[in-house]
Amino acid sequence: MKIDQITTQAEIRGERIVLRPLRPADAGAIARQAGDLRVAQGTKSIPHPYPPASADALIASAAAPDRTRDVWAIDGSAQGWGDVVGLVTLTRLDRGQSEVSYWVAPDHWNTGIASEALRALIAANPHGAATYFAEAFQDNPGSARVLTNCGFDYLGDAEAHSVARGTTAPTWTYALKVGR
Repeated sequence: MKIDQITTQAEIRGERIVLRPLRPADAGAIARQAGDLRVAQGTKSIPHPYPPASADALIASAAAPDRTRDVWAIDGSAQGWGDVVGLVTLTRLDRGQSEVSYWVAPDHWNTGIASEALRALIAANPHGAATYFAEAFQDNPGSARVLTNCGFDYLGDAEAHSVARGTTAPTWTYALKVGR
């Protein structure tokens, strides 16, 4: 998909959660949760401590017409969990490929929310991707289980830089072939 073909980001429904575009009111919840060292260290891009106004910048970039990635809030408000219990990001690559990443607030770890969000995203396939890629830090087997539970196949070991860790750490890389 070319950048000029990007349209308004769709809302995607799961059984207990809704993946929805970010909105300005989400900034506080995103900052609070992304500011948790456990969350930040599970990602490549979240710094720790989480700088002021970073959530506002994320929300603005997620709405930009020239964006190359879509970001959804994992909204658990229908269950009384809150408007933002995590985020899912889908980044456009080339050749019909997208990279998925996600994080869930620690209060909601081991509840199946990440698997539910990822399954809903794959089923909706908003980029029309033929292949999804993802990675998990090797010290985060829970994230790896989410990927394998959603049908991703292990490709191999790699390394990725984590801003919060301030270093490169070993990762497991995964892929999932999907229909268009």
